[in-house]
Amino acid sequence: MTARILIIEDEALVAMELRFVLEDLGHEVVATAADARSARSAASENDVDLALVDIHLSDGPTGIDLGRELGQEMGVTVLFMTANPGMLREGVAGTIGVLSKPTDERAVQTAVDYALRRRAGRPVEYAPPELQLFG
Repeated sequence: MTARILIIEDEALVAMELRFVLEDLGHEVVATAADARSARSAASENDVDLALVDIHLSDGPTGIDLGRELGQEMGVTVLFMTANPGMLREGVAGTIGVLSKPTDERAVQTAVDYALRRRAGRPVEYAPPELQLFG
């Protein structure tokens, strides 16, 4: 299943590696954004199926509010990716869960596949162990 994915990550090397992994899996990366303003702009200008969102962006800890906005107001499926998953212990309305960084290609692949299956309403037997689901 191919998807249009927005990467919201302020570390250029991490964003580039994610792009390569996702494109190798056959997905289209519609944009990468390093701050909330750029991410909102990219989401409004593109049809986005899934956003991978870091919590701490170049404009500060804006990722949580951004993820909530993308999920609840724009209908984007949101997965957080962060080295600080404890900050999301309570979950974030309108989003699926969090993948801890650093991560590997297989974890990204299984988490993205899980999120896209849920988005499409397809049966999902279980979540990948690396993905912490919200409520």
